[in-house]
Amino acid sequence: MKSFDVLQSELAEGKTTCENITREYLGRIEEKRHLNALLSVFPEKALEQARAVDKKYHEGNAGALAGMVVTIKDLICMKEERVTCGSKILENFISLYDATVVQRLRSADAVIIGKNNMDEFAMGSSTENSAYGRVKLPQDEDRVPGGSSGGSAVAVCTGMSTTSLGSDTGGSIRQPAAFCGVVGLKPTYGRVSRYGLVAYASSFDSIGPLALTAKDAASVLQVIAGHDANDSTSAKVSVPDYHAQMNKEVKGLRVGIPKEYFGEALDSEIRQSVEKKIDLLRSNGAVLEEVSLPHTEYTIATYYILATAEASSNLARYDGARYGFRSAATSDLSDMYSKSRSEGFGAEVKRRIMLGTYVLSAGYYDAYYRKGQKVRRLIKEDFDHAFQSVDCLLTPTSPSTSFKAGDKMDDPLQMYLSDIYTTSVNLAGIPGISIPCGTDHQGLPIGMQILGPHFGESTILKVADFFETAS
Repeated sequence: MKSFDVLQSELAEGKTTCENITREYLGRIEEKRHLNALLSVFPEKALEQARAVDKKYHEGNAGALAGMVVTIKDLICMKEERVTCGSKILENFISLYDATVVQRLRSADAVIIGKNNMDEFAMGSSTENSAYGRVKLPQDEDRVPGGSSGGSAVAVCTGMSTTSLGSDTGGSIRQPAAFCGVVGLKPTYGRVSRYGLVAYASSFDSIGPLALTAKDAASVLQVIAGHDANDSTSAKVSVPDYHAQMNKEVKGLRVGIPKEYFGEALDSEIRQSVEKKIDLLRSNGAVLEEVSLPHTEYTIATYYILATAEASSNLARYDGARYGFRSAATSDLSDMYSKSRSEGFGAEVKRRIMLGTYVLSAGYYDAYYRKGQKVRRLIKEDFDHAFQSVDCLLTPTSPSTSFKAGDKMDDPLQMYLSDIYTTSVNLAGIPGISIPCGTDHQGLPIGMQILGPHFGESTILKVADFFETAS
């Protein structure tokens, strides 16, 4: 697999063309089809786009991402292509427009080659919840690639695309990046437009890149970040030059180590791997400081109260009446609603809709939803307080490496705990990046998180790049 930097160099030296690069990726998609990482592939459109980019390249006016081949998680809209969200209920739904991030990728001359498999409506931590079959971990096909952006992580890991766009609601970019041994960046909430992203939980969802290197992730973020009038939650904050700040210098950088993320639940090999990275920072002049995020223990409960409440509201639109799957054998309108949703949604989506409906119902709203919002504020304040004394935080991405397929499907709570180190970032709205941090005794990838303050992507990308260069 080649990073975007390498592909750019080969293009500049005349060693290859965008068309040849695209053909190589199409070949790997065919070779790795059994991993089930892609739900749609666009060979003709991709090659046509690549030839157009080659023409622009020779004319000297190609965009910043010329030579990059991208896959897109299948809950991001692409005009005239299916957007299934990994669900039967949207099996044949064709998007009428491009998401803002897709428009920006195209404008920068990235070639979009296909759409990735995913947990249904981004609800899952293993990509086993897809209506179109589970995605397999390339390092051990009996194991899971993480979720819900498992197809995106596998595509990057195996060279089916240079980079991929995923979405992160509670860790869905970072956890699969950790399991697959790639880089996964969740930007600050509002940094990247959500226009054209099918909503799971609107106050949590973020679009971000998965890539082989921090530099590649930065290249994608540079293009897709920035205000969008089509998204009312898009922030009017200037986008810095991320590459310019990747100076590989960490001397004097203040790095916080949250003690709550290094408890008994953490696998010993992951702990040792992260501690080695901490020592590397220290030996290069960074200032390490233990910090406390005291409300960490409430993050999973808070997340699954608030996110499911938003999901219950967002998924009410899938009723069989306006678009998507409609049950064939129905007697009246109420029966059509009930059967269409019962037959169209999978078990995990139905579980979360029911949880969300419950916490929003009369008599339970104050006890659960309102209280959850209050705790969310406290979790955000924990991070705000920590970033008064440190520039970034270093944590494990997941308490374990990849687990066997089927191991946690019958125990939702154990599955939810896979995201114990990632959900707090979405509750607080801050940016986080997962980078490779070695392997365990089975050869399974270990991931490490770098977290920053709001709109602190430059800092976490700089630290990620330092580790890649120093390791």
